Amino acid sequence: MDELLDLFSSYLAVERGLSANTLAAYNADLVDLSGYLQRQEVSKWEEVTRDHLLAYLEALGESLSHRSRSRRLAAIRSFFQYLQRTGRVEKSPASRVQFPKFRAALPRVLSSGEVEALLDQPDTTQPLGQRDKALLELFYATGLRVSELTDLQLQQVHFDAGFLIVRGKGDKERLVPMGEYATEALRDYLQEGRSRLLRNGFSQEVFLNHHGKKLSRQGVWKIIRAYALQAGIHQSISPHMLRHSFATHLLENGADLRSLQAMLGHADISTTQIYTHVARTRLKEIHEKYHPRS
Repeated sequence: MDELLDLFSSYLAVERGLSANTLAAYNADLVDLSGYLQRQEVSKWEEVTRDHLLAYLEALGESLSHRSRSRRLAAIRSFFQYLQRTGRVEKSPASRVQFPKFRAALPRVLSSGEVEALLDQPDTTQPLGQRDKALLELFYATGLRVSELTDLQLQQVHFDAGFLIVRGKGDKERLVPMGEYATEALRDYLQEGRSRLLRNGFSQEVFLNHHGKKLSRQGVWKIIRAYALQAGIHQSISPHMLRHSFATHLLENGADLRSLQAMLGHADISTTQIYTHVARTRLKEIHEKYHPRS
């Protein structure tokens, strides 16, 4: 069973061009399914039936969110479609298994005041502070995914035109404006702080750690968490909250969905539309809080 999982993983990486993060998630999902099946004394993928898959999803119970269960079923469906196309199974047992229905949770966002407080925290007299200032400003100005930020390379930054060329999911490129504040912070970091972090080494990545190497996703998470605490933001915060805040604040100030979709790199506008619900919810909260007859 493991051999076919390895072949499928190679297929996803080479022919489908899935990102490393998506690939890792699919692999973990299918390894979990394989372990469950072997505990049920199913030793070959050809032996798997629809009932096996339904029982597996039921066994997950509430241990996973609805969204995670949906992703897991997507991995299973893709895997059995691959087995069917390559002639290893006659028919996919996942073809009649439905995705679990769920109501997408509204993404949590920071208020404009909280974002301002967060952006004010780095000490820009120090190299790491210059890096962190540029990182936070760019994050909020562009709405990049954290992996897009850590993978950002020098040749993707175009100061004269005021935009980044970002390589996102599926290796697709898009143009994202930087804005005045992010441009200034990034320029200061590249001219001063980055060279001090790099020392005598060489790297194409924009954001470096204190060893002069590429900053990791976990490193970004720790940076944001630390500055949030410093700014007095006590809610649990993640890098993705800055992306959500970027999108929500743009909509609240009149941006159209199609432009937002292009900047976020969403393949389907339905993914972007969730931010319209966030904006409406926030407007209602403001009305209830401040209107005298609410």
